[in-house]
Formats: sequence, C-alpha cells, structure tokens
Amino acid sequence: MPEVVAVPPGWAVLAVLLVALAGWWSASLDARVSGGGWSAPVAEVARLLRQRRRTLLAADRLLWRLGGGGLLVVALLMVAVVPLGRWTLADLGVGVVWFNAMDVLVWALVWMAGWGPNSAHALVGGYRFLAQAMAYELPLMFALTAPAVAAGSLRLGDVVAAQQESWFVLRMPVAFAVFCTCVVAFSVRGPFAAAAGTDIAGGVLAEVSGVDRLLLLAGRHALLVAGSAFAVVAFLGGGAGPWLPGWVWTLVKTFALVSVLVVAGRRLPSLRPDRLVEVGWVVLLPLTLLQLLVVSVVVVVG
Repeated sequence: MPEVVAVPPGWAVLAVLLVALAGWWSASLDARVSGGGWSAPVAEVARLLRQRRRTLLAADRLLWRLGGGGLLVVALLMVAVVPLGRWTLADLGVGVVWFNAMDVLVWALVWMAGWGPNSAHALVGGYRFLAQAMAYELPLMFALTAPAVAAGSLRLGDVVAAQQESWFVLRMPVAFAVFCTCVVAFSVRGPFAAAAGTDIAGGVLAEVSGVDRLLLLAGRHALLVAGSAFAVVAFLGGGAGPWLPGWVWTLVKTFALVSVLVVAGRRLPSLRPDRLVEVGWVVLLPLTLLQLLVVSVVVVVG
C-alpha cells in the first residue's frame, strides 16, 4: 500500500467540492427515503436562498450565526486529515485526536445555535444536544482509540497501512458499529435528532431561516459525510480495493456508508436524551471498553 503524502493547500478546493457532492447525495437520498423526490433539495435550497433572515428581540446574533455556520467549517476541518487514497491535506501525527477535537467543537456550536436566538424552544434544543453528547462522547472516544491502538499510531496514514492484511472492521466490529452510531448522533440525525424535534417546534431549527438555515442543514449533512469518510479510513481499509485507484475506493466506500447511515437513520425511532444517556453509559461504553481491551491484549500478545 503506497505511503500517504500531504498535497498543497490548493487541493482544499477539491476537498470542499467532494464534501459538497457527498452532502448533496446525503440530502437527496434523505428526501427520497422520507417520501419526497430526488430533486427536493434543489427546491429547498432555492426556497431558503429567497427567504429573509429572521431577527428576534435580544438575540445574540454572533453566537447564533457562529453556531449555524460553524458546523460546516468543523466538518471540513475533520475531512482535512482524512486520506483520499494516498493523498491528504494535512498529514498530522495526531490525526485521530484532531478528529476527536473537532467532534467536541460540535457540542459548543449546536448549543450556540440554541442559545443565540433567545428563544425557549431553541434553547431546549441546545441543551438536549448537550445531554445527548454526554451519552455518545465517551463511547465515541474509546471507539476511536481502538484502531489507533491496533496501528500503534495516531496518524491516519499509519492506521490505513496497518489494515493491509485485514480491515479493522473485521477485528473490531463493535468499535465500528459504535463509531457509526456516534456519527449519526453528532450529525443530529435519525434517532438522535431530539435537539431538532417537532415536539419543541424544531428546537435549534425553530427560529433559524434563510441562508442561516441552509448553512445549518448543510452542516449536518457535511458532518455525516466527514464521519463516514473517517470510518472508511479507520475501519474499512481506506483506499484498499482491487482494480480501481485508491481515491476511487475511498469515495465509493464513503458514499456507500453515507447511504447506509441515512437509510438506517430514517428507519429508526427517535430516542429521548435521558434514555440515550442510559444506553450510552450502560450498554455502549462497556462494550466499547471490552472491545478496546481485546484489541490491546492482541497487540501486546501478538
């Protein structure tokens, strides 16, 4: 497997286009699964671009705007360390930690999107997400640790190289399943969309409109894409595959995983944040720690 190398910063434009393409696919598939047409995102984008921004009394506009638009920026920063075949924008020696740090930023951004409008429904949505984040963050952190321990490195290029003989999803399926679940959770989608629930008039989405709403919705899809791309590198062998170039395989696997997560998210019911904490700490966390223990023992003994 060829060594992962960093490309010039100008290639970031291509990375943005690929994330936009995958995000568009996620939005189109989501619309189709929920009963709409494939072109529904086109109409929605056109509608939001024409819609005026809503203004509220005593709103903290800075926090509100940062919270809504920040999700898209965080998703792009996540992708910056993910190798596309043998190329990456930032070949960080702590790529796994970088991804985890960006994920934690999502906590603050969703809360800011709820606090900023000075609205009760949005505020409840922001605090709901914090409760949800407390449930998934520890399982996510230890699920991320498992491939790093197996590879003996926090650098994503080394994690990909360590999967030459077999993909990590075969050696650590629990960590893979937990990680994918947490990707859906920090994307505020499917069973983990209580922060934007209809019972609180849309929660963090209740007061946002126009371009602000478009950026927030795009950020949620971009987070799903970024998390799926990271899962491909950490568990599915990255660009490994027959006949096709590595970058093609990375894209094919990412699009496939995004599709699975979108469809699964639409098929499962929403979970209350308090029940989610119970599931996260009583079920997912022990399972992930057990998976990490098994991986660590195999590394030490082997």
